Parts: sequence; structure tokens; C-alpha cells
Amino acid sequence: MNYVELRSFSTGTFDKGAGFIKQTLWYFTNALFVRASWNPFMGIKIALLKAFGAKIGKGLVIKNNVCIKFPWKLTLGENVWLGEDCWIDNLDYVTIGNNVCISQGALLLTGNHDYTLPTFDYRNAPIVVEDGAWIGAKSVVCPGVTVKSHAILTVGSVATKNMEAYCIYQGNPASVIRKRIIK
Repeated sequence: MNYVELRSFSTGTFDKGAGFIKQTLWYFTNALFVRASWNPFMGIKIALLKAFGAKIGKGLVIKNNVCIKFPWKLTLGENVWLGEDCWIDNLDYVTIGNNVCISQGALLLTGNHDYTLPTFDYRNAPIVVEDGAWIGAKSVVCPGVTVKSHAILTVGSVATKNMEAYCIYQGNPASVIRKRIIK
């Protein structure tokens, strides 16, 4: 996949990318069929995500209780794993490459508020997770972050800045603890 380094934050007017009717239909479809723990059928979830505009490659594994804010702002490569209770809070675009694992309870957070303004306007920025990366359980990727190829964010860590390729990050804020060597 081609990746674009996107770090600029949009402020002020927030574009949800869809009208009221589509948002409302997605809200109920998501609650009843996609996020619902009673539905173990990945094919149905994938078909519904695509119907609402998500771009999805082959081999997606989407577990129960996965929350996706706006599927029309989501691109998933091939062989992506979305673990239980992970949350893609994509107020802005999220692009996930091939062979990526987003583990249980991980949060991809594209939005924030501008605390310098009394109106707390949104400050949104896209997230890119490149090929071969792994976002560990209960970890957070903040707005505007690019997780480069084959980087790892360990359990419970918080990525506030771009992560370099083939590095393992840990902590809050996450920092490099060692290189990732693939055998």
C-alpha cells in the first residue's frame, strides 16, 4: 500500500463525512450487527462495513465488540486482525496496511479537543498503521501518528508521536526499547 505521512490537524468545523441519515443507519447497524457480541459471523460484519464505505482487503478477522466510528473513513489492507473490544475512533481517516494486528482493547484515536479555545473545537488528524505493524492490547495510538512498517506498540502503551519502522515501543509516552528482528 502507498502511505502518505499525514500529521496536520484539522480544527474548527468537523466534517463527519456523511449525512444524518447515513450516520443514523450506521449507528443502528453497528449496534445490532457489527459490534454486537451475539454475531460471530465475520462475513456479515465485513459486508456491512463495505456497504457503509469501508475499503477492506482480503482476510480480515474482526472479533466481537469491535467499535468503528465511521466506516466510510476506514481503509484496511489484507490479513488485518481486529481483536475483541478494539476501538477505531476514526473522526478522521484511518489507514491500516497489510498483515497488521490491532489487539484486544486497543484504541486508535483520531480526534481530540483544542483546549486553548473556550469552545473546545475538535482537533482531528488521521492515523496510518503500515504493513506488518502490531498494536498491543489496551494500547492507544493518538491523532496524527504514523506507525511505520513492522513497528510494535506493546501492551498498555501510548503512541503520541510517529513510530519508526522495525522498532518496539513501550510506555506512556511510548519510546523505543529495542529493534524488532524478524526471523
